[in-house]
Amino acid sequence: MTAGGLAGKLARLGLRSRLDLVLHLPLRYEDETVLTPVEKAPVARPVLVEAEVQRAEVAYRPRRQLLVHAQGLVLRFFNFYPSQLKQFQRAIENGQRVRAFGEVRPGWFGAEMAHPRYRIVREGEPLARSLTPVYSTTAGLSQAELRAHVLGALDKEPLDETLPEAIRARYELAPFAQSIRLLHLPPPGADIESLEKRCHPAWRRMKFDELLAQQLSMRFAYRSRRARTAPSLRPDGPLLGTFLGSLPFALTRAQRKAMEEILQDLSRPHPMQRLLQGDVGSGKTILAAIACLAAVDSGFQAAVMAPTELLSEQHYRKFRDWLAPLGVPVLWLHGGLSRAEKKAVLGSMREAAGQVVIGTHALVQEGVDFGRLGLAVVDEQHRFGVHQRLTLRRKGSATDALPHQLMMSATPIPRTLSMTYYADLDVSTIDELPPGRQPVATRLYSAARRPDVLARIREACAEGQQAYWVCPLIEQAEEGDDQAAIDTYERLAAELKGLRVGLLHGRLPAQEKAATMQRFAAGYIQLLVCTTVVEVGVDVPNASLMVVESAERFGLSQLHQLRGRVGRGTRESVCILLYADPLSGTARERLKIIYENADGFEVARWDLALRGPGEFLGERQSGVPLLRFADLEEDRDLVEAARAAAAEMIERHPEAAHAHVERWLGSREDLAHA
Repeated sequence: MTAGGLAGKLARLGLRSRLDLVLHLPLRYEDETVLTPVEKAPVARPVLVEAEVQRAEVAYRPRRQLLVHAQGLVLRFFNFYPSQLKQFQRAIENGQRVRAFGEVRPGWFGAEMAHPRYRIVREGEPLARSLTPVYSTTAGLSQAELRAHVLGALDKEPLDETLPEAIRARYELAPFAQSIRLLHLPPPGADIESLEKRCHPAWRRMKFDELLAQQLSMRFAYRSRRARTAPSLRPDGPLLGTFLGSLPFALTRAQRKAMEEILQDLSRPHPMQRLLQGDVGSGKTILAAIACLAAVDSGFQAAVMAPTELLSEQHYRKFRDWLAPLGVPVLWLHGGLSRAEKKAVLGSMREAAGQVVIGTHALVQEGVDFGRLGLAVVDEQHRFGVHQRLTLRRKGSATDALPHQLMMSATPIPRTLSMTYYADLDVSTIDELPPGRQPVATRLYSAARRPDVLARIREACAEGQQAYWVCPLIEQAEEGDDQAAIDTYERLAAELKGLRVGLLHGRLPAQEKAATMQRFAAGYIQLLVCTTVVEVGVDVPNASLMVVESAERFGLSQLHQLRGRVGRGTRESVCILLYADPLSGTARERLKIIYENADGFEVARWDLALRGPGEFLGERQSGVPLLRFADLEEDRDLVEAARAAAAEMIERHPEAAHAHVERWLGSREDLAHA
């Protein structure tokens, strides 16, 4: 194998340096330190056995195979080379033995092993001095070859301690060098179960170090941003004062607290980087408008970026209704603009201050610039990649000053996640719903009860209410999702004659989508058949019934988001989850959780436990080092410990802190600073 070929294979595993190899830890182990007599070999557990080779032959029963008859054991190979037959024949001539590792099973000739790993040995040859590590690898790179490179790196790489002794002692952590050597080369008699379950003290040290590196990296990123300059925005300007005084409702306690945190950040001369999280319907959008007015009051622009055109239009209509009476221009950059209209909007954005611009990812496209951007608001922030958010923040920044950034999420972030992947952000939480909001009742119906669901829709619409029917996700293709909605629409329109049924899906032209939503919001459409385009941002208070078809195909967070589209008025609302039997164990568990929990934070906690952090991070993954070893649910105590240790190391041991980040993240550290 050429060096280039080997380097390419190692690179596919993310192994580009000696240290990468050292931190490429085993998945499991094989015990070749003890010989097990063939007759005592346990069922379905690989063991090392040794026997004298007696006969080797190529047989055809029914397919070509190599059979090696040893003392009390047969080795069977279906794929073999001619040289292997000669190797065993030489062993017979020389009176040698075979040492084989694999599962012993009953066969035609008694005990046998199929395709074991083996080597020819002389009697009394020493056994392995440690358990044999098994690593994740890639095509063309054998375990033996990878193992040799890992162990070679282990011998050459300095394994200096990066933790101050006081911290290591406080959290009862094993030394780094001792831990890493034990994980690669566990001694005979080591507890394989605790090693493979990753609860061994050596694994505890690795998990702590990984979490600590992430905490330190995020804190360095936070400090780096705080060192940059940003415009100081007025928290008490005349427009904001007039707006707050004219609100027809009182902000909740949680909204007021979040507002104070946001306005205080905006008044400071360095960039705000705040995440505003709250359950569906908790009132985040009004706080975004308040933040935008602080920018306008200070002579700056504000931009609001939403993940879908439908949501951007909802924001545009709300912001226009709220801010136009104050004389604040609200622009909407979207795909339905004519060339002349788009040119006019772009020209106004480049020249004007004191305005609010709403849009989708179109806001970060080439040729879109702001004259004086003071605030960037990113709604449903996990739907955007880190580079899109960075590009928006840099728009219109001709100087070193950066605009403030407010990110919003209706998918509540579980505490352990906010302490790790979101440790570089300040977080505001709205943990209560506005007064008058009715809790949504969740009902589970099997597909066999579909006629009951149709009757429920007729009854609700007869009372003047409106309903959603959300169609299932079809994984094969995005077009399939829309086709499912079209088919369902045609079927429901036939089954519910007399009701005004509308259709909304992602492939409809922007103008048609907007017109459909307007007819639904105005009450003309009684039942809206749709895909998950209504998952975020759609606000129709008169819609009090939602049906989610094939609910077992949806994730927990998505079901909770969909459920939040109803219950936005004063009427009691119901979300019916229509599922198809038989349910898998996982699907049954998801539906049970969503049925029993109305609190988005509790739903999010379960979602993290079931699906891991990816659901919450979205494309943020491209900018944050992911954990390879630690588990946020199982290792919560280590998360807390690493968080405290990071603060202490930055304050008292900055050199050790930088050395620790360099060991664990190296060139990847800059991703966390995005």
